[in-house]
Order: sequence, then structure tokens, then C-alpha cells
Amino acid sequence: MGFGGISIWQLLIVLAIIVLLFGTKKLRNIGGDLGNAVKGFKKAVSDDDNKPDAKSDDAKISESKQQAEENPSQKDKDKV
Repeated sequence: MGFGGISIWQLLIVLAIIVLLFGTKKLRNIGGDLGNAVKGFKKAVSDDDNKPDAKSDDAKISESKQQAEENPSQKDKDKV
């Protein structure tokens, strides 16, 4: 017994039909493209984990600007 009631012979026949339909070169290209896509996805996920959230940085900057507008800086107090 193979995978879920499918025998190894049935899998080999399906594989042979796929190779006949698409050819080995096209299957190799598809496999390479799929591998590169998975590699790119993993890299993006790991970069995202290592990089701090950009939105939180923007929020911090806008918050500090609002505080600066509400509270005059020390320079403004010295001029008075």
C-alpha cells in the first residue's frame, strides 16, 4: 500500500505521463522556479523577523513631533 490507497505503481504511471506531457526540461525549470520562490519566501520571513516594524517607527516619529508642537522647546523659552 502506498499513500492513501495509491500504490507505488500507480504513482510511477502518473509520473511517467507527466514527464511525457511536459518533458524533463520544463519540469526542471518549474522545479527550479518553485525552489527559488520558497527560498525567497523564507528569506523575506526571516528578514521581517529581524527587522523592526516600520510602522511603529513612523508612529514614534509622528508622536514626538506632536509632543514638540504641544510643548515648546527650551530654545523657545530662552527667547522669551
